[in-house]
Amino acid sequence: MTVKEIKQRFGIIGNSPLLDIAINTAMQVAPTDITVLIYGESGVGKEAFPQIIHQLSSRKHGTYISINCGAIPEGTIDSELFGHEKGSFTGAHEARKGYFEVANGGTIFLDEVADLPLSTQVRLLRVLESGEFFKVGSSKGLKTDVRVVAATNINILESIQNGKFREDLYYRLSTVPINIPPLRNRQDDIYLLFRKFASDFAEKYRMPAIELDSEAQNLLNNYYWPGNIRQLKNVTEQLSILEKNRQINVETLTRYLPTDNTSKLPVLFNGGNKGNDFSERDLLYKVLFDMRKDMNDLKQVVGELIQNGGNGSLNDNENAQLVKQLYHDINAGNGGQKTIPIEDKSVLNPVIHLPKETSKSQKAIDEHILVPEKTLTLEAKSAEYVKSVLLKNNGEKRKTARDLGISERTLYRYIIDYNLENMVSGKRKK
Repeated sequence: MTVKEIKQRFGIIGNSPLLDIAINTAMQVAPTDITVLIYGESGVGKEAFPQIIHQLSSRKHGTYISINCGAIPEGTIDSELFGHEKGSFTGAHEARKGYFEVANGGTIFLDEVADLPLSTQVRLLRVLESGEFFKVGSSKGLKTDVRVVAATNINILESIQNGKFREDLYYRLSTVPINIPPLRNRQDDIYLLFRKFASDFAEKYRMPAIELDSEAQNLLNNYYWPGNIRQLKNVTEQLSILEKNRQINVETLTRYLPTDNTSKLPVLFNGGNKGNDFSERDLLYKVLFDMRKDMNDLKQVVGELIQNGGNGSLNDNENAQLVKQLYHDINAGNGGQKTIPIEDKSVLNPVIHLPKETSKSQKAIDEHILVPEKTLTLEAKSAEYVKSVLLKNNGEKRKTARDLGISERTLYRYIIDYNLENMVSGKRKK
């Protein structure tokens, strides 16, 4: 079978290369009997992979049992997995078979395997190594032939260091590891999944399917999704049931997304102090990242012009407008760097000769494009950036807040703090 056929058979949606690698690995190990450990955050869809492994193996006609190890109380987990004899503990009125005995010849999926108690881990290791186990309250060893597939959403190596997981069991389980990518690393798949869920809920609740406008789609794709596919499905169901308007805009979608995780920018932890440091640092990172991207693009374009421009003028080159636009963008969002004006003929309109050494020409570009200026304060940088985005959006607060990645309430506070009231739409002075 191909990866595409596997997706269709097991209802897996997505075209991410990382997802395809995980599926291909599951297909390769399925015909064998080796143990597999599946890694992935909560909600990424780990439960589909042990089914792929079971259905593509020689055990497909045997029993398949899925067990959530974290959902079984510690006092009864041994009995559930390995069975018990009559009278072995209070309430054991009759003998009972455990999952390893019932699934003989089949496959057992141990989800959240890191939650197993240490005593149970010892029993599991014995089963994996020799196929032998003991029922609770029995001294008679039993044999079983079971394929074990385990999964976890935590870092087991940290659990080993903390003494909560056995190292020998870890290496016995992870003969072949399979990593399931989080939804934020499958950005092109997010809207595909949303449309599938919207269609399913429309059919289930007998109502028109919800749709997203372009801005809402952009928010959907750039949200962090800490709960992964499970969270996306829940949000889609809430929208399908609660919203009467079937065309969802960005304001409506925002109400269903927790605001603490909407940004993909790196942030600094403030040590638990409450205040506004988080928003200002977040804004500063955005300024610096945008500035670095613009400068890297500019250097690349000018470098190509120097190497390929021959004796022609820069203004005659088809990339000249791109260079001018980059200069304009950098000047508009100047965050502590001073750029040379576009009219400076010594830089933008020389007769260019092909240099002998590319490294020297690149050094010359670096020296001429930017002239360091006195470092501005955090407040001055933030004010300059907010002002430039307000200018770009003609003073419209909603668009400006969206471009900055902050709420309108936070933007209003910046407008007051930085004395930018005259730039807000309807109040802007000419």
